[in-house]
Amino acid sequence: MGRHAQVGRQRFWTPLRVILLLATLTLAAGWLFKAPCLQTYETEQGPQLDWRNSTQYTAMCYSDIVPRFGVGDLAPDDAFPYKTSFVENEGTPQERVRYMEYPVLTGLFQWVNAKITDGWVTFAERTPLPSSVPVVVYFNATALWLAGAWLTTIWALVALCRRRVWDAVLAAVSPLVLVHAFTNFDTLATAGALTGLLAWARRRPVLAGVLFGLGGAAKLFPLFLLGPILVLCLRSGRVQEAVKAILVAAGTWLAVNLPIMLAYPAGWWEFFRLNSERPADPDSLYNVVEYFTGWAGFDGELQFGQAPSVLNAVSLVLFLGACAAIGWLALAAPYRPRLAQLCFLVVAAFLLTNKVWSPQYSLWLVPLAVLAIPRWRLLAVWMLLDAMVWAPRMYYYLGVGNKGLPEGWFLGAVVVRDVVVVLLCVLIVREILAPAHDKVRAALRPPGRDSTVDDPCGGPFDGTPDRFVLPGLKGRAG
Repeated sequence: MGRHAQVGRQRFWTPLRVILLLATLTLAAGWLFKAPCLQTYETEQGPQLDWRNSTQYTAMCYSDIVPRFGVGDLAPDDAFPYKTSFVENEGTPQERVRYMEYPVLTGLFQWVNAKITDGWVTFAERTPLPSSVPVVVYFNATALWLAGAWLTTIWALVALCRRRVWDAVLAAVSPLVLVHAFTNFDTLATAGALTGLLAWARRRPVLAGVLFGLGGAAKLFPLFLLGPILVLCLRSGRVQEAVKAILVAAGTWLAVNLPIMLAYPAGWWEFFRLNSERPADPDSLYNVVEYFTGWAGFDGELQFGQAPSVLNAVSLVLFLGACAAIGWLALAAPYRPRLAQLCFLVVAAFLLTNKVWSPQYSLWLVPLAVLAIPRWRLLAVWMLLDAMVWAPRMYYYLGVGNKGLPEGWFLGAVVVRDVVVVLLCVLIVREILAPAHDKVRAALRPPGRDSTVDDPCGGPFDGTPDRFVLPGLKGRAG
């Protein structure tokens, strides 16, 4: 290893600063990737955002942040998410009253940025401050906070990587970050999830619960990580610590949600209603099967506003079944799995079995993959393939009539992505059963200590003996 790559030899360019710099450069590239969708053109009414000729698809710069700004629950001066409604498809048979469709913390985040935008535009009109049309200012303000959330994610990841600190580079320069950091608001949730894991690793279950709860109030997936924590605490006899974190997480989530739930119940319920009524997403496995087989789906043709109740039940049962299998693996494996390994398996199981896999959801897996299976070439290939799904998705949305791609090209890319994610899961299970292949445990093996219990995310159960193990699985240490 070269002198400049050795940890602790540089006073200023520490690994953390180098990795944060790389992450910042990747985020800057991600902003440039979305920049074609921020261009304007002049009209008689003044400058307008230039999405003519489907620029958002041909330039592959689409972001949910941009159309969100013009929606009625943010646009009026007196609008407040979950209180203010708007009419969708007015004057058509599909007319419906709608509310903010995001979880509470993400919805309030959007509202705050809308107010920042109003203030900036008003102030810029009276001063030499740079400005643009409000939607561009809104995107830039939102992107700034989202970038900060991702840098927080990377900071926590560096701390969790310990002796394999340079593994965090995989997340810092990930092509998935370049493409999707500003596609939606998911970096808020990754920050909650990774800082929660860091607090748990530092044996602070109450703080971990607060952070998981805040992350879950932004997107639900950080709450999934509490399942692996509970199972591993059960195996190690530290259930009290897990229960403490779970109760605090539930209390934090409720503290964020309860005021909105009580004051604006219809608006608060909108997120759950929308997710219940959504059909299979274009890049879900259910849609892939429907397309290639001609199958009509579990529910057949749906009427407007009808929920795919059978699909909802099937996806839930499959996810719960996968979680049960992961829990059994955690309790029956000859050597206690690492927390990050189980977290990756649970989140991957959710994405693979869920009826919706929005492209930015892949960001959830990036830091967990680095912690679970830091094999550089393998993860680089997966991240690149996953990021590349964006191109056929955009040109599928463009439509064949506009020189776009047919759906089969897009779904073929989806199948490749899913196969690679399944392969990652298989390799993680292999390393759980044969920990000699686990590079993290190999790096953390101190003299005179059984390496099979080393877990940089383990916190209260790191280094403790097993108290409860199910029979049935055989593995090998070497």
